[in-house]
Amino acid sequence: MREVNNEDTSSYAGRRAAGEAIERGGLGLSVAALLSRAGLAAGPEPAVSGTGPGAGEVDPTTSVTGEGEGVSPSGPGTQGEHDAGVSRGSAPTSTALDVDGLASAIAEAAGPFVPGGRLSPDSDFFDAGGTSVGAVELVAALEDSLGVELDLDEVFADARPRSLARRLLATAGTAAAPAVPGASETPGTEWSSAPPVPTARTTAPGTAPRTQPPGTTADPGTTADPWTAVGDTPLSRFPAPSAYSSPSSDPSARPEDLEQILADLSLADRLPWTSSPEPLPPHRILLTGATGFLGGHLLLDLLRHSDAHVYCLVRAADEEAASARLGAALRTHRLPWSSEIRRRVTVLPGDIRRPRLGLSDDLWNTLAHELDSVVGVAAAVDFLRGYQSLRQSNVIGALTLAELAATGPPKPLHHISSIAVFNEVGIASVGEDDQLAHADRLVAGYDQTKWAAEVALRRARDHGLVVTAMRPGGIGGHTRTGAYNPQDLSSGLISAFARFRTVPAFRYLNSAPVDWVSRVAAAVVCEPDAWGHDYNLTGVPNTLDDVVRDMAFGGMHVRVQDWDEWRADTLARLEADPVPELGFLTRVLRSPTALRLCEATLKGPAATGERTAALVEALGLRPPARYDSRAQLKTFERLAEDGLARLPHKDDQPYLWFSETTEGFVGPVGTAADTPCSMALTLSIASMYQLAGERRVDADGELVCSAVHPEPLVVVRGDVWVRPEEGIPREHGQHHRLLRYRLLLRDADGGRWWLEGHKHARARRDVWRQTRALRVDIGREGEPAVLTGELVVPADSYVRDQIDGIKVDPRLTAREQRAAKLTWLAWFGLEMGRGLLGPFARAAADLLDLRRTQTPSERHR
Repeated sequence: MREVNNEDTSSYAGRRAAGEAIERGGLGLSVAALLSRAGLAAGPEPAVSGTGPGAGEVDPTTSVTGEGEGVSPSGPGTQGEHDAGVSRGSAPTSTALDVDGLASAIAEAAGPFVPGGRLSPDSDFFDAGGTSVGAVELVAALEDSLGVELDLDEVFADARPRSLARRLLATAGTAAAPAVPGASETPGTEWSSAPPVPTARTTAPGTAPRTQPPGTTADPGTTADPWTAVGDTPLSRFPAPSAYSSPSSDPSARPEDLEQILADLSLADRLPWTSSPEPLPPHRILLTGATGFLGGHLLLDLLRHSDAHVYCLVRAADEEAASARLGAALRTHRLPWSSEIRRRVTVLPGDIRRPRLGLSDDLWNTLAHELDSVVGVAAAVDFLRGYQSLRQSNVIGALTLAELAATGPPKPLHHISSIAVFNEVGIASVGEDDQLAHADRLVAGYDQTKWAAEVALRRARDHGLVVTAMRPGGIGGHTRTGAYNPQDLSSGLISAFARFRTVPAFRYLNSAPVDWVSRVAAAVVCEPDAWGHDYNLTGVPNTLDDVVRDMAFGGMHVRVQDWDEWRADTLARLEADPVPELGFLTRVLRSPTALRLCEATLKGPAATGERTAALVEALGLRPPARYDSRAQLKTFERLAEDGLARLPHKDDQPYLWFSETTEGFVGPVGTAADTPCSMALTLSIASMYQLAGERRVDADGELVCSAVHPEPLVVVRGDVWVRPEEGIPREHGQHHRLLRYRLLLRDADGGRWWLEGHKHARARRDVWRQTRALRVDIGREGEPAVLTGELVVPADSYVRDQIDGIKVDPRLTAREQRAAKLTWLAWFGLEMGRGLLGPFARAAADLLDLRRTQTPSERHR
């Protein structure tokens, strides 16, 4: 919809068309040409001015009516304004027919890009199963078939063919029939409740009621939206679109989106009146969004921490398909789907976007009288799509759940909102009871729909409904399983940080791991004293210094860039070396609308959650904590496995390193070792993650052994494992392995050799020598060992090289270098101590063994 009221409609449409034409550098097609490409007929073309480069642009002094005739601008109340468009009761005009025909042509072109192969003119492309990639292909197909260059952001803003047709015709110079504020064009939907009683605001005094504003025509064959207001739209009394424009250069919402938001907010006034529910823990819960990342974890937490039976609404054709889809989604997130879980879960095939959730009337009424709690997690999370494209899932769906909660016995509604309701650039604070962002300052469709849903549900509280709003920020991966949401913006940003070793300068990252968010949300649902409040489930925010320090501790030293530089650099890297798993991040960074969302997210203040912290403390749950490198460890591993992130590698600049020199003798297997042999190695780690995750140290250097080759052998690849296999003893407990060396060597002639070495701990007094002596076997690659012997670290070089000689990455600060050195010494010393203690503890246990007979595997020692 392009006008908020009927005043200055023609002049505004003319200015809009002229501005868009100038911005595009000329349309290239006239209205007649555009309609002829779609197989339609058009009336006379509007007047155009100029020739040359500006030819084809609409004259801003000329407005175009629905008949395609040029008329002079008319002021408010003039006959010219009254006659514009279609008067009440008149037959559809040629403009409306042109819109219908063009919409059908667009729908036909979009059909191949949706799963069903067919798209109706009033259905949203994305709701029908279209993807972001499909939207790009659709734009290209429309350019081929109709010869028009449609901006991709316009498709994401409202992906209904009829809306696209209106915008194309308006851009080409035809004042198409405006959309009806508050009226969804999704077919086949009706409100399940009784029609509301008309109020004074429905019809202005002294006027006859009407169901359609002037200048519009009803779409034949479509059914009214379940939440469309009856009677005159109240938006005709709001200011003209220019009133929503800010004199500053700050981004603002589109007027048509604001109109729809205001209309959707008024729909909450139609909810039934209800009373407070009984303050008892729930026993029968309806959960939407269980196939999603947070919803799946919340389902398991509700089952773990309550006795409730959970009804899961899943979008599918039948119960069997719904159950299969839920099970597959849970397994994707590394969650169980066992027979015990299925016993306590009832899967309901339905759709949050449909009237009464797509359920039959009998099932709806049964649920309304049997449920005692409704939890709404389902939402369309897409940072590219506009409000019109997302409202059915995110706003109308939330109101449908509110209707269910208010029908029959009163039930609490627990709504998963988002910290995105504060995504206004320059907002001062993000507290649980702080004022939300101004609607006209939200430009991303996702932010707008979450804001509209939460504000509408606040109105529902005035009807007696108990509504709890829980606002997660970025939802990070699971701290134990590493499961993550690949389409979450925070996951994409972290992946880019780790992959390219750069971060944009930001103030705070309000994110928390999914297991903590889910556990707190489940506690809120099950604790009646927590109902009816707002909660920020954001944990403790990360600052820029926190992220840089955490990544450096993990061996990923990053460079800080300003936002524009980081965006350009990241896009250039992704275009030069595409990463399919980060395709969505590429589209976000290219979208002007999504970029504003990112800017608001990265420049916003820290979210606070005093009420959440008090609840967590009262219930004895894990307190909010910073989502630091330790919590992200498993997630980074999963991201690297899936090709999104890049963990530290031995080819990277080492995080910490030191030298080790060994000397000794080797000889042929089975004979005395009498040939001198020595090794000069550099042992290094790329990150502390390498120690915690792999217990492995990288080795590089050379071997000098005349029994192998007259010239030194170079280490091609080398690894040293600390207490391999957790130091499991060998030879009936007599030898506990401390270190294991495995080197791949290359001689001067290109021949390849291998070296396998072990340091063992035994219950003997020469403990100091045990930490330095290395038993080695050497052989050609792919062949058995031909040499064996022992190499020992000289006592005078051990402390000098491996303690005092430790080097740390110079990019770290002096304080960080000291911390890294002490961390390594503490970790390595602890592991060595455990390894050396093992054989002595085993010997002591044998001495104190009072059994009459030994086990068959034991020998006299």
